[in-house]
Amino acid sequence: MSMKTSDFFVQRLKEWGVTRIYGYPGDGINGVLGAIQRANAKGDGIEFIQVRHEEMAAFMAAGHAKFTGELGVCLSTGGPGATHLLTGLYDAKMDHAPVLAIAGQAEATARGSSYQQEMNLDRIFSDVANFVQEASTSTQVRHLLDRGVRIAKAQNGVAVIIIPKDIQDEEWQPPQHLHGFTHSGSGYQRPKVIPYEADLQRAAEVLNAGKKVAILIGAGARNAAVEVVQVANVLGAGVAKALLGKDVLPDDAPFVTGSIGLLGTKPSSDLMQNCDTLLMIGSGFPWTEFLPEEGKARAVQIDIDPAMLGLRYPSEVNLHGDAAETLRALLPLLEHKEDRSWQEDIALQVRDWWTLMEERAMAPANPVNPQRVVWEMSPQLPDNAIVTSDSGSCANWFARDYRVKQGQRASLSGGLACMGAAVPYAIAAKFAHPDKPVVALVGDGAMQMNNMAELITIQKYWQQWADPRLIVCVFNNQDLNQVTWEQRVMEGNPRFDASQQLPDVKYAEFAQSLGMVGIFVDNPDDLAAAWQRALSADRPVLLEVKTDPEVAPLPPHITFKQAKAFMASMVKGDRGAAQIISDTASQLFNKKH
Repeated sequence: MSMKTSDFFVQRLKEWGVTRIYGYPGDGINGVLGAIQRANAKGDGIEFIQVRHEEMAAFMAAGHAKFTGELGVCLSTGGPGATHLLTGLYDAKMDHAPVLAIAGQAEATARGSSYQQEMNLDRIFSDVANFVQEASTSTQVRHLLDRGVRIAKAQNGVAVIIIPKDIQDEEWQPPQHLHGFTHSGSGYQRPKVIPYEADLQRAAEVLNAGKKVAILIGAGARNAAVEVVQVANVLGAGVAKALLGKDVLPDDAPFVTGSIGLLGTKPSSDLMQNCDTLLMIGSGFPWTEFLPEEGKARAVQIDIDPAMLGLRYPSEVNLHGDAAETLRALLPLLEHKEDRSWQEDIALQVRDWWTLMEERAMAPANPVNPQRVVWEMSPQLPDNAIVTSDSGSCANWFARDYRVKQGQRASLSGGLACMGAAVPYAIAAKFAHPDKPVVALVGDGAMQMNNMAELITIQKYWQQWADPRLIVCVFNNQDLNQVTWEQRVMEGNPRFDASQQLPDVKYAEFAQSLGMVGIFVDNPDDLAAAWQRALSADRPVLLEVKTDPEVAPLPPHITFKQAKAFMASMVKGDRGAAQIISDTASQLFNKKH
């Protein structure tokens, strides 16, 4: 019995294990949508999640990949629908998340005629994709899909398959056993990748010689948490976390110094400045100024992607391998360090840091201190909660004030640092884990940019989730706050109202109009109860908090150049300069700092 090419395409996706596609319809992809509909009618289909915008579909595919380790899939029509995917696909590319994008195209018979919505999509996607091809015949679709999915999964990257509208509706033609045809197959299993014994021995010699060992972990260490702890205990090391590795280890471990970088902690900064040996595991952390100064520490790096080895710091030994497998092979070669003073001092610094974070969070503000929003959330979250964060100043509080527990998951747009990812990430997390509570931390800038519309997506689907709890927490400060502080500290300019001022939107009331629970807080003493109410609700919640934009997202160490630029911006007439200086000084010169 004959079938359409689109029917074969959907059947092949099922063979590859695809169970869910995030997307938006359009005439250029209607053939594939029809095939999904027909497969679903037979009870053997793929769940299609209708989003409000194709960019959000790509973010959801990236979020799905991050929170499951599986291939994330998104779909769009051709033309503008396809170009809308780009931002979310770049997020997947830069954070090494396996994603397949399926895009429609104008009819093959019209290609090259400047037809409506006709674009050279293969060229447009060529930078973001590890593999991108446009089908020109029905027979070609099989090997394009097989190769694209295999490359995306094997390389933790993006694959894009473009199918012209008329080819989707053609009768499926399998490849013939003739010259000029190729016969592909589905299936991929990641291999066991371990360095040679001689390289492991060289790495062990470097680590054994160190007296002050620092470990930096990223998302690539996620499946190696047990081995990282074992190595840290053997070497008496401290462990800092890149933001994408925030959920690899819990923050209650005494040797875990927390996040690193501009959004990081002072213990992490001091760990890197004072160590004599560095072990990097599964991290592409970009800001090398927060790593040891070149030549002051010997280094070993482990990464499954050889392109990331030796890229941030001149490692003496580069180990290409899976983090868990490599660490298991390395552990028997490591010598237990009897002197634990380095690790004990780290534990004291970490303890003092958390005391300081509490004091900063509880400091008065006008009206609510944004640090306290996350500080009050952290202890109330269930052990299986998933937290997403947007880019912007809320990412500072996510990085520092959220004390992640064992079993919790968390992520954000890392390499791309893109606004607008928190809510689509949260939606993807909820579909992937419908029995777990999910929280999205979002600034009002990102909320207005594209996240408000996705509240409609939440309302459309929430009743099918086993645990209905999805909380969107909006930091309403009427300011593009991260950029405001960058203007002040990096440029020495006062806040530019024309670019920074945001309209005051009633987010909680908007959520209520959709049938969600809306909670508004403008008194810090109400925060704990608000989180309790949100986490006990029987449906999704939008928690809107009126936060103070003048609470500075302080880096772990203030340089003279930054301090000079900051004071220059105040002298130039920044709004509320006296209050900003007073608040910042109280944080900088806190007795615990």
